[in-house]
Amino acid sequence: QVHVVESGGGLVQAGGSLRLSCAASGSIFRLNDMGWYRQAPGNERELVALISSEGITHYADSVKGRFTVSGDNAKNTVYLQMNSLKPEDTAVYYCYANSANSPGTAYYRQWGQGTQVTVSS
Repeated sequence: QVHVVESGGGLVQAGGSLRLSCAASGSIFRLNDMGWYRQAPGNERELVALISSEGITHYADSVKGRFTVSGDNAKNTVYLQMNSLKPEDTAVYYCYANSANSPGTAYYRQWGQGTQVTVSS
C-alpha cells in the first residue's frame, strides 16, 4: 500500500507565494509520475502540474509561468512552488503518486488527503 501526504497549504494574500510538499511512501517499486490537482467548491478536480520520473513536466495553462513543479526521485517527493498567487487559485490541492508496487504490475494512482490553499484579495 502507498501512502501520500501533503503539507504546506495555508492562507496568503494575492501576489504572495506558497510551497507545497508531498511525499509518497510504502510499497513503491517504480514511480512513474507525481503531481498536483486542485478542486475549488462547485468545480471539478483539475490538473495543476505533474512531473514524470524522467523530469518531464506538464502544467495547466492557468498556472504556467507562476507555478513550478519539481521532484526528488530518491525521496519519492514532489514540490509545487506557487508564486504570484491569485484568488482564483483558492482550492484544496491534492497530490498523487502513480506507482507500481512490483515488477510487471500495473501503475496505480494513490491520492493524498488534500491541503487547503486560500488566496485573499
